[in-house]
Formats: sequence, structure tokens, C-alpha cells
Amino acid sequence: MGDRYEERASRMDGAKVWILTVPRGSVHPVLPDGCMDLLWIGGRLLVAGPDTHAEPASVSDGGSFAGIRFAPGTAPALLGVPAHELRDRRIELAGLWPDAQVRELTERVAEAVDPAAALEEIALRRAAGTAPPDPVMRYVAAQLDSGRSVADTARAVGLGARQLHRRSLAAFGYGPKTLARILRLQRALALVRSGMPYAESAPAAGCADQAHLAREMRELAGTTLTGYFAAPDRPHDLGGH
Repeated sequence: MGDRYEERASRMDGAKVWILTVPRGSVHPVLPDGCMDLLWIGGRLLVAGPDTHAEPASVSDGGSFAGIRFAPGTAPALLGVPAHELRDRRIELAGLWPDAQVRELTERVAEAVDPAAALEEIALRRAAGTAPPDPVMRYVAAQLDSGRSVADTARAVGLGARQLHRRSLAAFGYGPKTLARILRLQRALALVRSGMPYAESAPAAGCADQAHLAREMRELAGTTLTGYFAAPDRPHDLGGH
């Protein structure tokens, strides 16, 4: 039996709530997607920071896992930490929030019939008591995801290159050029999943050609397009699309 993945749009703007059920011995690559997640794995609350490369996440015991995936640029305000401090990391929520609070939240999720819904409720309650995400950086993410260039995006928001880079580190975990590459790769993968051939997906996503897409796949995902899509148990990511 293979893995089973379900996701839905969250009541939190731009977020997705997901559940993944996997058999024993599964290994699930986590591809960069510009997002951060609050995770429920093995009875623990974890935070997945923004990735710059694929991470081999092993879930050798199998079971069910849940998460809420926040849109690029939205998690730092919620979690209370700049994104670059969590880049390429998976840490316990207790490393960010008070121990007593995390213990209470852990008990709440453990007792919930739907752990994913419980995570969503934690995020919504937290958001109600914290400042909203930087709207400028949310706009930056949307523009880059639409395929707009970094230079054009910087001009649109009235920021110099250094200012945009500094604010991007705090919001996304890396600079705008890296975010643009990651979002472009995710657009290409989505097009391939929809049935579009590689050669057509590459320019449609914003790559120069299929060779360009292949290089980005190797550098960011650590595999080839053929290898990724030919995997017999190709997974959805833990903390990714």
C-alpha cells in the first residue's frame, strides 16, 4: 500500500492544511517551495523552515502526519522569528514558544480527532493575537510567483536591491532571486503533474528551455525530472507542495 495525501485550503489566508499517511519504511523527499509549516509528527509539534534544497525526510515507522503550510512570507510574524533563522531546519516548536504553552498545545493536538484541524486552530488563534504579515513582502511573493522579474518587482514596491534582499531574508529565509527560482520550479512541477510535456512546461513556467529546467531540478531538488516523476511511490512532501 502506498502513501495517501490529502490537503485543503485553510481558513488562514493562503495556507493549506494537509494529512499524509505512509507505510513503514517510507522516505519522502522535501522539495523547496518557499513555504514554512507547523507539523505534527510522532506526537511532537515541529516547525519546518524554508528549504534551499531537497531534504530526505525519513518516516521509517510509518503512520499519519499532519501540517499546516503557510504561504511564503506569512509564517515569521506568526511564529515570532525571522525566516532566515529557520532556513533548512526542522525544530521543535518549544524552541520558539514557551514550554508550558507548547505542552498544552501538544496535548490538544494529541487528543484531537483531526490533528490537521487542531493545527489550523492553533495557527488561527495565534494569528488573532499577533501583527499581520508584512503586506509588501506578500506582494513580492505574489509577483515573483507570477513570473515577474526580481528587478521589476523591486521597482514595483519601491525598494532598492539591498533593502529587498534584507527584507526577503526575514520574510522568506533567502533572497528574492532564490525565492523566484524555487517558485518557478514549483510552477514547472505543477504543469508536469497536470500532464504537460517537459519541453512545454519549462517555458510556460518561466525557464529558458527544458535544459534550464533540468539544471534547476538537479540543483534545487537533487534529482532529475524523469527520476522524480517515475518514482513508484512518488510522495507529497513533508513540509512542501
